[in-house]
Amino acid sequence: MPEEHQSEQQQERSEQPDEQPDESPIDSPTGWVAAHIRRYDRSGGKEGAKWYGLDTLLLTTRGRKSGKLRRTAVIYGRDGENVIVVGSNGGKPEHPLWYLNLVASPDAHVQIGEEHLDVRARTATEEEKPDLWKLMTGLFPQYKSYQKKTTRDIPVVILEPVET
Repeated sequence: MPEEHQSEQQQERSEQPDEQPDESPIDSPTGWVAAHIRRYDRSGGKEGAKWYGLDTLLLTTRGRKSGKLRRTAVIYGRDGENVIVVGSNGGKPEHPLWYLNLVASPDAHVQIGEEHLDVRARTATEEEKPDLWKLMTGLFPQYKSYQKKTTRDIPVVILEPVET
């Protein structure tokens, strides 16, 4: 809804990033991803945390255009307390929408199995990326072929847990 049509209460809520309206996220429209999310969500994280042997999480972002919560499943790794994800989009020329949402609004939520974390996202710096890229390609070597398919620099994203 355009900002000028929001009620004062809605505008106040949107100006206070720590206070999110009680709403359900909109799941990825991609069929197999949506099915994976449903399985993960319905089981409370007891099922779906592994996808073909890979660790996956549910990532909830705020849509940069709609303002609505958006949820997708993503392969992840760990670097200390930080959670690491890759914006590969299968090597397509454009960034995944979830990455663009994080760039616009870095506060997000992840579910890892039964654990829920509020996180703040940032793209790895040039100095940080090589080690994190090695970590993530070690978990999912396909990322290397995705990078070869595209001219864009595939971002590595650091999700840092935040206190609520």
